[in-house]
Amino acid sequence: MAMSHVIGGAGESPARLAVRTVSLADLKAALNKGIDDFSAMPSHAVFLCLIYPIAGLVLGRLAIGYDVLPLLFPLMAGFALVGPFAAIGLYEMSRRREQGLDISWRHILDVRHRPTFGAILILGLLLMAIFLVWIAVAQSIYVATFGYLPAASIPDFLEQVLTTPAGWTLIALGNGVGLLFAVLVLTISVVSFPLLIDRDVGAAGAILTSVRVVLANPVIMAAWGLIVAALLVLGSIPLLFGLAVVMPVLGHATWHLYRRAVEPNPGAPPELTPEPPGKRYAAEFPAALFARSRDDVA
Repeated sequence: MAMSHVIGGAGESPARLAVRTVSLADLKAALNKGIDDFSAMPSHAVFLCLIYPIAGLVLGRLAIGYDVLPLLFPLMAGFALVGPFAAIGLYEMSRRREQGLDISWRHILDVRHRPTFGAILILGLLLMAIFLVWIAVAQSIYVATFGYLPAASIPDFLEQVLTTPAGWTLIALGNGVGLLFAVLVLTISVVSFPLLIDRDVGAAGAILTSVRVVLANPVIMAAWGLIVAALLVLGSIPLLFGLAVVMPVLGHATWHLYRRAVEPNPGAPPELTPEPPGKRYAAEFPAALFARSRDDVA
């Protein structure tokens, strides 16, 4: 695939993509549609398969030493930095459901056949680079405040962070710098990945459109960022279990936020209102993950 196509795309000029003014009502509607998509296409098992191996590695590292403790919070916060790329399959499933297409989970990786897949990978690598820079900066902030000596134990680490001036400095500086990274990622990715799944505008066009959406709606996009952060925190509290629901809902909701923030392609199929899913029963798990309702498997 030619690099010029990956960067510039072959479809509409990004400058011609009309962005809309969105409101808090649009955020609420996007979240409601995200919940509806998740109810119709539950993907919690997929995210459990991703979350718990990561959690196991971290806990295993903690079992043999506490030098990873200073990076535990930055690593968890990093979910928000790479989340837009991790959710590309969810955008595709929401798009298919919106257009009344087959929504079985064998289509979750269909994005790899799209002409924009190269641009999606480029943006994904960009987010990963930002994540790695964030981890390096977080480590540097810790070393600058506490030095290279690792914490002796978890209680010792918490006491250092919560009850000492150096710990308060770490909290203030770390959260301040982390906020800048979060704003950067939100600005360049709030609609860029769904846009690339929907239209061939290239990586540069997707980033430019995302920036234009944020500039047109700074307060509402800030509110969206706070909603995402709050839900990720709530999902992380019960041993990360809640992320298996929070992350898919946010992924689906992001697609619907894109649909409200960017004018649709005039040649695209009309947006449909999906039928409500049928009743589900515990005995159907895990088969229910791959069928929209009981009628689908009749």
